[in-house]
Amino acid sequence: MQPTITVVGLGSGDENQLTLGVWRKLQEAEHRYVRTDKHPMMRLFSDNELAYETFDSLYEQMDSFPDVYEAIASSLIEQAAAKKALIYAVPGHPMVAERSVQLLRERCPEAGIDLHILGGESFLDQAFTRLGFDPIEGFQLLDAAELKPSLIRTELHTVIGQVYDEFTASDVKLTLMELLPDDYPVTIGHALGVPGEEKILTVPLYELDRTPGYGNLSLIWLPRSTDERLRNRTFERLHEIVAILRSPEGCPWDMEQTHQSIRKNFIEETYEAIEALDNDDPDGMREEFGDVILQVMLHSQMEEEVGTFSVYDVIQSLNEKLLFRHPHVFGDSAAGDAQEALENWEQMKAEEKRRKGIDPSQASQLDGIPPDLPALMKAYKLQKKAAKVGFDWNEIGPVLDKIEEELGELREAIAHQDAEEQAGELGDLLFAAVNAARFIQADPEEALARTNMKFKKRFSYIEEQLRISGRSFDQTDLTEMDRYWEEAKRLP
Repeated sequence: MQPTITVVGLGSGDENQLTLGVWRKLQEAEHRYVRTDKHPMMRLFSDNELAYETFDSLYEQMDSFPDVYEAIASSLIEQAAAKKALIYAVPGHPMVAERSVQLLRERCPEAGIDLHILGGESFLDQAFTRLGFDPIEGFQLLDAAELKPSLIRTELHTVIGQVYDEFTASDVKLTLMELLPDDYPVTIGHALGVPGEEKILTVPLYELDRTPGYGNLSLIWLPRSTDERLRNRTFERLHEIVAILRSPEGCPWDMEQTHQSIRKNFIEETYEAIEALDNDDPDGMREEFGDVILQVMLHSQMEEEVGTFSVYDVIQSLNEKLLFRHPHVFGDSAAGDAQEALENWEQMKAEEKRRKGIDPSQASQLDGIPPDLPALMKAYKLQKKAAKVGFDWNEIGPVLDKIEEELGELREAIAHQDAEEQAGELGDLLFAAVNAARFIQADPEEALARTNMKFKKRFSYIEEQLRISGRSFDQTDLTEMDRYWEEAKRLP
């Protein structure tokens, strides 16, 4: 006789929710197991003197719920092999939020055990009835233990199950607060459908874990929302808005744009975002980062309209690249410090090229630098790539000597009054200065940006002093301006 495990659902409340077929199976069974006897249905077992074994002790012995469910499945398979037939009863419906049943479905075939599953009324049946919503409007069921902000969709009715205690409720609260206002109304349901035990209350989100009564029969419900403020926090809404702007019913200006016509916008918005970073301006960053994202969305939408790719393909490619290039985080490699992490990154970039049919040994060491980078930044990257193969000085002394040499050549070009020669020598001097920046581990673009800001601040001080004295620039001279400049240098 093949060993058999029959799994039955006890419903989510008292005996009125138990199906007649399940009750008969329970009465006929010789060996009964229940996941927990902390359930209203167990009174019927006692009243009818049905013997059973419970796995409640495992909850005290194990460190986590997954460990408990693993132990339950292993024990049931072992008992079935010895006793040939047993029944395993779980709260609610066996196929709704029952990890131990899923484990049995995975393992029983390999163990040679015949598994039968009989339904029961799940806690969702009572949720639909007692909370009064129709799941066809849009519905999702989430596990409190696995809750993530990315799973929450406010346009759907959301039931969060397995909220066993205040600690779990606290975790749920913190997760929801990443998306929802602190005072957002949420509904708590305890023992839905159980006479004398049911409690339904709505509280502001910040009070979610301050409400007593959580247990095995508790859940949290977020009614579906049409609040535009919540929709506007989603990436899907952004994609929808950009598509509408580009549609025949959208904005005439947006409809006419091409990659080339708004190419410069991408550059301008990026520099404005960098300015917000340099100013350490959180409000500016929030706005300017959005403008940069808009450029990505517009260009991606143009490609989606002709069927080449969508912004979701862009996101997929980025996610896959990040996973692939960080084997020390998402794979088996290790990185003890930032340098080892960077080496992993470079190795995986080379591997990507090989997979695309590009032989890294045949490529120039200077490949991979965008041609439209600002010249200062491009010089820095060119020098870094050349240095990786040994085309570099070993110390900074010769670098500084090179700056002096190039400065001398610039002086000679100026003396010759040859404009083209002067520009060439100036470029050589700047290139040598970039090399010095690399040796002292200073990004030349950032260094010059700081100097620009310093110049602007000090010049603004000169303007302010002239305004205070009621004068303009044509009413002063370089000597006075230089004095104000020195004063500005001493300011914090």
